[in-house]
Amino acid sequence: MAHTPLILGFDTSAAHCAAALLSGDRVVAERAEPMARGQAERLIPLLEEILAEGHAEWGDLTAIGVGIGPGNFTGIRIAVSAARGLALGLRIPAVGVTGCEARARLAPGEARAIPAPRDQIYLCDRTDPRALPRLMSRPEAEALAGGPVQAEPCPVGLAGAIARIAAERWAETTEPPAPIYTRAAAAAPSRDAPPVLLD
Repeated sequence: MAHTPLILGFDTSAAHCAAALLSGDRVVAERAEPMARGQAERLIPLLEEILAEGHAEWGDLTAIGVGIGPGNFTGIRIAVSAARGLALGLRIPAVGVTGCEARARLAPGEARAIPAPRDQIYLCDRTDPRALPRLMSRPEAEALAGGPVQAEPCPVGLAGAIARIAAERWAETTEPPAPIYTRAAAAAPSRDAPPVLLD
């Protein structure tokens, strides 16, 4: 009897903690919790709750799907670090899924975007969801898209969409997931000259 793939998908790229469990082609458990901070402490307990709702254990998982951005710098690193650690410990693949890919799966063909700081948005490429989104103001994005653009930080079904995409790719995935950033981090190394070391 063939084993039904079991995929755990999750995302913390904005002010939320979202997770879903996909068994075959059916989402058996899914939840998204709004939170401005505390994702690092909440993520693993949430994943355990999702597994319990789906009557599964960590060892039952076939693969992991994780949102890799764009979005909140720290939030993305929390999810990606968790996915890499879990994949290593469980000896299963972890698949990185961009926010644009997940949103395109939820609403194919629609103009989609991801909220960004300072009243800007990351505009997704409608024809190629895997392309790096462009950071711009909402008026610029709507002018390019030719109409209104949906820009939700955590649309309903986001984690489920991540799990579905991971289910299609896990067998061919060889590299661990890595965050994508469309702009540099706010913090930067010091430009001061290093001190002189005396022998």
